[in-house]
Amino acid sequence: MSRPRATAAVLAAALLLSACVSACAPSVDPIERLGRKAADRVHPHGPSGEPPYRRWGLAEPLAPAPRPPLHPLSLRTGLPPVVDHVPTSDRVVFLTYDDGAEKDPRFVDMVRELRLPVSMFLTDSVVGPGYGHFARLQSVGASVENHTLDHPAMPGLPYAGQRAEICGQQEKLKSRFGIRPRLFRPPYGTYDTTTLRAAEDCGVAAVVLWRAATTPDGITYRAGDRQLRPGDVILVGPDEALGPPLRERTTRLLRRVQASGLTVGRLEDYL
Repeated sequence: MSRPRATAAVLAAALLLSACVSACAPSVDPIERLGRKAADRVHPHGPSGEPPYRRWGLAEPLAPAPRPPLHPLSLRTGLPPVVDHVPTSDRVVFLTYDDGAEKDPRFVDMVRELRLPVSMFLTDSVVGPGYGHFARLQSVGASVENHTLDHPAMPGLPYAGQRAEICGQQEKLKSRFGIRPRLFRPPYGTYDTTTLRAAEDCGVAAVVLWRAATTPDGITYRAGDRQLRPGDVILVGPDEALGPPLRERTTRLLRRVQASGLTVGRLEDYL
């Protein structure tokens, strides 16, 4: 190779190396360096590796639920049964939520991180345009069930009106979530024989009430002794005007569940 051609080749290589160094070298911009350091400090499980149960206010993790029955309890004999308690020896209770007024995105995080099986009984007129929130809850393991279109008191309404309320919400939820709910909760926990007939005609397998419900002062019980028992269906009460957020009310309940030697099961696995 002649000297001019060699010199040109060396110069080209030097320019290429310089360009690579300039493009590939770490940024010396102080703002970018600070951003990188901040990103390096982010831990996927919290700033100090804190386990999820502590992050959500529990002293210990929830005990895993037992393996559900191979065949859910067969309760169907004619009209849908009305249940507030599932007869089971498994040390589980079932968490249910009504209406769909509260749409706290952090509650979605709570359900996901604790792997918390919850059942959401939704009313179309209350959920309004917020079905996306409940789709996110469903995607992390929550179940979606029926609580009527418009939340009327059912007893005394004619069959056509009750059927429209129940079947109408069945269709809404089917179009929104791709599933037709099997469980129905009547507004205010009240019903009559016409309600059961309409529910059956709308494909409902069971009408679900509750034996225990949370209140600002603790838990109230509709029947039986005043303590949580295996198989209890629990209603996590709706938000009070100045009450704590849904996730905090759920944490308080979970502490009571753990103190009773129980854990949370999936209602749909037992009905």
